[in-house]
Amino acid sequence: MLLASLLLKLGGYGFVRYSLVLFPIGANFFGPIVVTLGTVGVVYASLVTLRQLDIKRVIAYSSIAHMNLVVVGLFSGTQQGVEGAIYLMLGHGVVSTGLFFCVGVLYDRYHTRMIDYYSGLVVVMPTYTIAFFCLTLANMGFPGTPNFLGEILIFTGIFERDMPVTLFAATGIVLSAVYSI
Repeated sequence: MLLASLLLKLGGYGFVRYSLVLFPIGANFFGPIVVTLGTVGVVYASLVTLRQLDIKRVIAYSSIAHMNLVVVGLFSGTQQGVEGAIYLMLGHGVVSTGLFFCVGVLYDRYHTRMIDYYSGLVVVMPTYTIAFFCLTLANMGFPGTPNFLGEILIFTGIFERDMPVTLFAATGIVLSAVYSI
């Protein structure tokens, strides 16, 4: 929980606080390369997440995909992109912590993290299932959640600079909905 909620955000904080402020010429020069690598990272991490059978790994790889999207927003060179990245870091910190907590509850009850063994969970734990479902919706960026606000601002910011990158990164968001459901 600490890794996904705090430690992954330290890299983004370092970019915001130091790289973009102290080295703006370098950030502008290397920005397109970093945005390209971040976009590829979003899609690649989303594809890897689709193959996971362990629910804890699904959340961990989805966190990596979201942090790649944060990098895309930070190096978009627009105010919307940077603000969206900050919103996504804050929202993802809360959502991923909640999801890891939910997985911990499931592991304590069932002693396994394999997704196949969780069928019929709504019958046994209905309130828990609603909370887990709401966190899952927030993880995939459902409208009305902080992740949605961050993602839409990032896509607005990167769309001003490079439309093909926006379309390629949006496939990662579609894949996010697939592996979340």
